[in-house]
Amino acid sequence: MSAEPVVHVPKHVAVVMDGNGRWAQKRFLPRVAGHRQGVDAVRRLMRVAGERGVAHLTVFAFSSENWKRPEEEVSYLMELFFKALRDEIQKLHDNGIRFRAIGDLAALSPDIQQQIRAAEQLTANNRALTFNVAVNYGGRWDMTQAVERACAAGHPTNFPQYLAFADQPDPDLFIRTGGERRISNFLLWQLAYTELYFTDTLWPDFDEAEFERSLHWFASRERRFGQTGEQARAHQALPSKAIQ
Repeated sequence: MSAEPVVHVPKHVAVVMDGNGRWAQKRFLPRVAGHRQGVDAVRRLMRVAGERGVAHLTVFAFSSENWKRPEEEVSYLMELFFKALRDEIQKLHDNGIRFRAIGDLAALSPDIQQQIRAAEQLTANNRALTFNVAVNYGGRWDMTQAVERACAAGHPTNFPQYLAFADQPDPDLFIRTGGERRISNFLLWQLAYTELYFTDTLWPDFDEAEFERSLHWFASRERRFGQTGEQARAHQALPSKAIQ
């Protein structure tokens, strides 16, 4: 791990946590063992992200397509999510972390929905880090529901304000573990100008050193947002008041 500090830290990091099942299979363990280990990786990432100055962290916990997995695995994932939320929420609150759940939550069990509401209410005023968990989420669903809500409100052209966590900045850095090179229906609108970082590391093995590598990679990127390199560098060189 590099000892050099990261100069440009992303405000918002989004993560597809891939490789739990393969991590377990490589060790001749049931797939659920990988999911349990993956929870520890989430804890590590939250701690390090907060220490590095990341303001928003979004993880893809369960996609709208994951219902197609074996019923036993789906049931376990839901049980694990409920247990982790129940056991960890007070720790998040004590550390000033705000919890948000994004997705079609109506499809979840009443117990999980109640636990989510309680967690969001408890941590609503925390500002150290906003931790978004995407559960039963899909990017296509997100855009569809945003358009429907905007039309119902009479503001169809303003549908982006109805997207999930529209009150937060779009992700600056997207991380996908596990070796796959795709977005998988995650934050399709929000990732338009996000830097995409892919690693072969399986999610349970994603540690502080790997996160630091992703941050240094991000800091090396020139983010132009449709401008020329010269324009982008001139804009970044402006004092903060001038940019506002």
